[in-house]
Amino acid sequence: MVKTTKTKTYNTETATVVKKVTCGAYGDPAGYEETMFLTPEGDYFLYTNGGETSPYKAEKITSYTKAKAEEWLKNN
Repeated sequence: MVKTTKTKTYNTETATVVKKVTCGAYGDPAGYEETMFLTPEGDYFLYTNGGETSPYKAEKITSYTKAKAEEWLKNN
């Protein structure tokens, strides 16, 4: 998945996975995944996706500051 903002592009194909968290089994409508990525430029982003009754009903990329990413990593 690719998301482009005014100044940055986040691409799950070219970024490095830092940590992935899954909840539920494949096909579970309440299941979801959260994956923290680090771009070659040093930017963090969180990719989320899930089933129709999960907190993440659609694919989404959210940019994170380094401090926010470190907090997410500490808590997950």
